[in-house]
Amino acid sequence: MASSLGFEFLTKKPYSPPSWASHLHPLPSHFFSLAHVCFLPTPIHRWNLPNLPTNTELWIKRDDLSGMQLSGNKVRKLEFLMADAIAQGADSIITIGGIQSNHCRATAVAAKYLNLDCFLILRTSDLLVDQDPGLTGNLLVERMVGAHVHLISKQEYAKIGSVTLTNVLKEKLIKEGRRPYVIPVGGSNSLGTWGYIEAVREIEQQIQKGTGNVKFDDIVVACGSGGTIAGLSLGSSLSALKARVHAFSVCDDPDYFHNFAQGLLDGLKAGVSSRDIVHIQNAKGLGYAMNTSEELNFVKEVAATTGVVLDPVYSGKAAYAMLKDMSENPKKWERRKILFIHTGGLLGLYDKVDQLASFVGNWQRMDVNESVPRQDGIGKMF
Repeated sequence: MASSLGFEFLTKKPYSPPSWASHLHPLPSHFFSLAHVCFLPTPIHRWNLPNLPTNTELWIKRDDLSGMQLSGNKVRKLEFLMADAIAQGADSIITIGGIQSNHCRATAVAAKYLNLDCFLILRTSDLLVDQDPGLTGNLLVERMVGAHVHLISKQEYAKIGSVTLTNVLKEKLIKEGRRPYVIPVGGSNSLGTWGYIEAVREIEQQIQKGTGNVKFDDIVVACGSGGTIAGLSLGSSLSALKARVHAFSVCDDPDYFHNFAQGLLDGLKAGVSSRDIVHIQNAKGLGYAMNTSEELNFVKEVAATTGVVLDPVYSGKAAYAMLKDMSENPKKWERRKILFIHTGGLLGLYDKVDQLASFVGNWQRMDVNESVPRQDGIGKMF
C-alpha cells in the first residue's frame, strides 16, 4: 500500500469536506497532496512536561514532523492555496513574511515542486535592508530553491502594509507578462483556513482509531497570522471534537486576532463569533521573533527533558505561556486532557544560536588514559 501511495505525492485531488463542514461556502474543489500520503496524519503522543497541574494530561500533535522543507502548519494551508493558484493559471507565487518566515520557506519549496517561480517579500530591520540577508535557517532553503527575495524594512512594512506591498509586486510582474498568484501572510485567508478544518477531521480519526479513547477538553496552539486558529476552532466547534481552543498570540494582540479570525469565518459564511469558539491570550513577550533568555532556556529544558524541540517564534512561546498560565491559574487546567499543536518552524532555531549557546554546554574533550593501546591506522574514518 505504501509504495503505491508514494506516487500520489504532489498530485491534484478532488476535495470532499467533512460532513459537519459541508454547509460552509465556498468549498474548495481540489487540493494538492503536499503533506497528505507522505506525512499525514502527524502523530499524537503524551508529552510529559514537568510541573503540570493536578491530574492534568498533556498530549502533543507533531505537525513539526510533516517534513523539513514543507514542515509545520503552513503546508496544510498550502495544499489548498496551491491548488487554487494552478486552477487560476498562475506561473508564479508571491507571498510575504518576516525574515525567518516558515511560511515563506514552505511556499518557496511548494512553488518549485509545482514548477512555479516564487517571489518573497521579507521584512527585516532598517539597518539590514540593504545588505545580503545571508543563508541562516529558512533563508538557506528559500535561496537554494531559487526564490526571488525582496527585502522591506520594518518601518516601511508598518507604514505600507502587507496587502499593498504584495499588490505592488503583483502589478510589476503582470506588466512583465507574468501571471502571479498572491498568498497572504501565513497563508491565512478563508481558503487557507481549510487546512486546519481538515486537521480537525484528522484528529477525530486518530482518536477513533486509538486505543486510549481519549477525549480532549482543550487544544492549545500558537497564533501568528490567524488562519490556523480559525480552522482549528471552527472545526472543533462543528465536529464531535468540541475541545476548547486556546491560542497564544506571538505578535499583535488578542483583539486583533479575534477580529482577523472573524473575517476568515465570515468569508466561509460560518455564522459564528470567533470570541465564542477561541480564547486568545498574549504571548508575544518582547515582540515577534524576539526572545527573552527565560523563553530560550525553556525551549532548551523542554528538549532536554522530553526530546521535543520547540521553535523559538511560535510553539516555544505558546508552550512557555501555557505553563506560566498553568502555574498562575492551576484550577483552570486541573483534570483536563489537553492537546498541544506543535506547528513546526525548527529552522528558526538557527537564527538564535548565539543566544542559545550559553544554555547548551554539555561538551568536553574525551579523556583516554595512556594505558589504552594505540596503533596507527586501526581506527577507520569512513
